[in-house]
Amino acid sequence: MFDNIAYGFGIAFQPANILFCFLGVLFGTFTGVLPGFGPPAAIALLLPLTFGLSPVAAIILLSGIYYGAMYGGSTTSVLVNIPGEAASIITCMEGYPMARKGRAGAALGISAFGSLIGGTLAIVGLMFVAPPLSDLALKFGPPEFFSLMLLSMTIVTYVSSGPPVKALMMAALGLSLGSVGLDKVSGLPRFTLGVGYLLDGIPLIPLVMGLFGISEVLLNLERTLQVEIYEKKVRNLLPTLKDWAASIWPILRGTGLGFFLGLLPGAGPVLASFISYGVEKRVSRHPEKFGTGMIEGVAGPESANNAAAQSAFIPLLTLGVPASPTVAILLAAFIMHGIQPGPLLISQQPGLFWGVVASMYLGNLMLLVLNLPLIGLWVRIVLVPYVYLFPVILFFCLIGAFSINFSAGDIYMMVILGVAGYLMKKFEYEPAPLVLAFILGPIMEKAMRQSLIMSQGDFSIFFQSPISCGALLLAAFLLLTTVLPSFKKRRPSLGGE
Repeated sequence: MFDNIAYGFGIAFQPANILFCFLGVLFGTFTGVLPGFGPPAAIALLLPLTFGLSPVAAIILLSGIYYGAMYGGSTTSVLVNIPGEAASIITCMEGYPMARKGRAGAALGISAFGSLIGGTLAIVGLMFVAPPLSDLALKFGPPEFFSLMLLSMTIVTYVSSGPPVKALMMAALGLSLGSVGLDKVSGLPRFTLGVGYLLDGIPLIPLVMGLFGISEVLLNLERTLQVEIYEKKVRNLLPTLKDWAASIWPILRGTGLGFFLGLLPGAGPVLASFISYGVEKRVSRHPEKFGTGMIEGVAGPESANNAAAQSAFIPLLTLGVPASPTVAILLAAFIMHGIQPGPLLISQQPGLFWGVVASMYLGNLMLLVLNLPLIGLWVRIVLVPYVYLFPVILFFCLIGAFSINFSAGDIYMMVILGVAGYLMKKFEYEPAPLVLAFILGPIMEKAMRQSLIMSQGDFSIFFQSPISCGALLLAAFLLLTTVLPSFKKRRPSLGGE
């Protein structure tokens, strides 16, 4: 273990990799600070720019964006009561009241230190859990991988915001869009409508940029956002001994919760931060004071969301199964660089695995430096009117979409999907299940076909393995609990007709 991590630090401390780690966490922090521009759009935006980099440098850069956004989101939550990132929504509950009491510095300080502790401990857990899990996953066959991916997609749909039936519809649409193009077995075109551009399928980058980037720009343009900052010059960023005494156990509890929930498909940083807040409120001696500026309500959730962001890499790297739409885009980045995450990654690409793990230690330290001394810079970014920001975002989206294949069709596709994503969000259709299904769909189809070839068309092969059977039964249970309540609600009206 120590030889491996020393080998990883030797890779992470190469000048080029240090630079890309810094750029990743810097852009990730900016992504977290800027409301309406989340990690999926940011990673998709920079993905085309990584094609000229080595796979290690590219993954270090894109990973830094993901866990860096968890840090940046707390700044706007505390100072403006506007979560820059979904995982920081709960931080508004206690962080903003602390700012109104003149304690914004303490809230931001404990948030940064809690994030550092939670993220670092989760990386330690990643180091010890990932190798044995990879060894176990070597025993998995196509039926197990199909069932696990189906379960992953089901859980993400189950915990999505908005009506569950709409989330299922989005997942079904994602599977359909993922099957557009030439069939990999027969070579025949599917769902191309006779359009030559679609023979290679719908490209991922325009799809993600449209659904997350363009749609957010359109939504933000119709909002009148009043930004009010109580403390423009934040002081006393270092928590006092009293603050540490109140926060140390919430930080440790949040780290444990976040690490465990990050392993589960569909849970991730958002759910981890909410559960951590609920736990702290329940174990507190003064639960009635929550909502008035309790530092425990900042320390726990911020530690939890950062720990979950780090542990989400475990199923990605060892099983090739993403736990969230953002991690699914990272999976696509691996594949685009010619690397297949899974059980063989550690043995076949040890430099990549241990280099990325070591870079996370370095990135977390960089984030502490970026988040505390540069608070004033992030505040100025929040104060920039959106009318000046959205043309820049649109410009980078257009350049990113065009630079992949130098095709105008990619730009048209991004704009069409951007308008579609805008309408989805207006009518409460969450795009996250669509993106996850779009990425996992072809992989699931391949695993399913391999399984049926092995069994000569006998579907019972999916129930012969305890892992595969258990995953399918759990997925079926979640689907039933999602759909049945809607049937019960509709039944009286149907009877009345």
